[in-house]
Amino acid sequence: MMFGLGMQAQAIFDGIEKLCSKRDELNRQIQQEEEEKGRLQHDIHVLTEKLRRVNESLARRHSVRADFDHTIGETEGAFMKILESCQTLLSVIKKEAGNLGKATEPGRKDH
Repeated sequence: MMFGLGMQAQAIFDGIEKLCSKRDELNRQIQQEEEEKGRLQHDIHVLTEKLRRVNESLARRHSVRADFDHTIGETEGAFMKILESCQTLLSVIKKEAGNLGKATEPGRKDH
């Protein structure tokens, strides 16, 4: 009976050692995953900060582009008004030149 008890105790001891070994392996895996989690959280923090800076830069650039668009629109509008004024002035000059040309023709008397 003692011999059987010794074998049972050894089997229990072996079983406990196997469980301890599996727990140690699990602890090692947990440690590795915790380290990976830390690296990933750091990477997320770094990328989030980069994303924030890029978004701020984009917002500034969009604002500047809107200013450019506004200035270009106003400048084009002013230029079109200048062209229209030039066309009007040119028409007036041609008309007046024609009238003056008729008034200076020899033999013409308007007075």
